[in-house]
Amino acid sequence: MSVSTTLPAGIAVGARFSRTRRFQQSDFDAFAALSGDDNPIHVDPAFAAGTHFGRTVSHGMLLYGCLCAAIGEYLPGARQVDQELMFPTGTPTGEDVEFRLEVTAMDSEAGTVELETLAIRPDGELGLQGRTVVVVDGEGE
Repeated sequence: MSVSTTLPAGIAVGARFSRTRRFQQSDFDAFAALSGDDNPIHVDPAFAAGTHFGRTVSHGMLLYGCLCAAIGEYLPGARQVDQELMFPTGTPTGEDVEFRLEVTAMDSEAGTVELETLAIRPDGELGLQGRTVVVVDGEGE
């Protein structure tokens, strides 16, 4: 049985999508409460002030969750089937973070789109760097 999927119009290798989010300490605290990850680097400003970051930094999975939201906005209904993530440096509270997706490969027959995924701090450093492959179901325009 052969299945053919039509990818959404406007999706092409090199296409980019981004959104920006500013995290507050209350975001880190809420994520810690939900996840149980209460590492002091995320939730204790006094502790974090004594680290090389100088202030609290985001949970990696909070960054990943924001990337998932960006993927859902860019490719509604897409299902992630492969994900690679690295967290090269901390992402501190109180700064705008750009979540950027770039299409790096496509397979129209399989209905897959490969994306480079980045969380970029204002200084250009990467808080998250990765790639994901999604399956896009449904009809294109």
